[in-house]
Amino acid sequence: MSDKQRRANALPGWRDMFVLVAALSLAIGCRQATPTATSPAPTVPPTETAPEPALGAQESDARLEERMKMVDTQIRRRGVTDEDVLAAMETVPRHEFVPDHLQGQAYADHPLPIGHGQTISQPYIVALMTELLQLSNTDRVLEVGTGSGYQAAILAQIVDEVYTIEIIEPLALQARERLKRLGYTNVHVRHGDGYYGWEEHAPYDAIIVTAAPDHIPQPLIQQLKDGCRLVIPVGPPGGYQTLWQVTKEGDKIEKRNVTGVLFVPLTGEH
Repeated sequence: MSDKQRRANALPGWRDMFVLVAALSLAIGCRQATPTATSPAPTVPPTETAPEPALGAQESDARLEERMKMVDTQIRRRGVTDEDVLAAMETVPRHEFVPDHLQGQAYADHPLPIGHGQTISQPYIVALMTELLQLSNTDRVLEVGTGSGYQAAILAQIVDEVYTIEIIEPLALQARERLKRLGYTNVHVRHGDGYYGWEEHAPYDAIIVTAAPDHIPQPLIQQLKDGCRLVIPVGPPGGYQTLWQVTKEGDKIEKRNVTGVLFVPLTGEH
């Protein structure tokens, strides 16, 4: 959860009055909640938070009203209750992650093309998948399918470290530059085949896949910590796909069918 500061300074009087300067700061702590299997809830410690992006609190204010309306009408009213996820969706400037000619649609209730046959997911789906991970702010998260970097930015508002892999090199390079420009220093972008995960930094507290394979990749299961969750769409390209919440318990995995979805296919040599 990001630090939010308020400062107020008393203005100088006229003529002979003394100058009074007062500085007040308020560090907003994060709550702890215990998640359940049927209604994921967040756990957020009271101190350590991910860094706040430069534009998330400044230039994006020009679209703040749109963003707040998006969260209220598209996300909160559809049942997403994780306050950390809602706050992240309210903070991250989604319009910075879409092509310039589509910025007017950035907060609309549908996915948008980002080039190379890829899309930025519908806001509700981004929020739902993030909530299903049941994150805490000390987590290390792996994302497969960086795209424009929007989902990674949402994760970065909540957790300690995000590792994200994109198989399309131009998108990986653009996302890396964009995230750096916006101040997301806790996101690490790699060009590569996400089917095989990012073993160097495993195990992960959560893994999210933003493209659909036809089966759950075993390397991702292996790189997931015990008791933690993988959220992934599975199904044929252009056909019916299922969003699964997968929990690893030792040698066993528990799968929960969340909803039907439609994602671009997970590509690569597998």
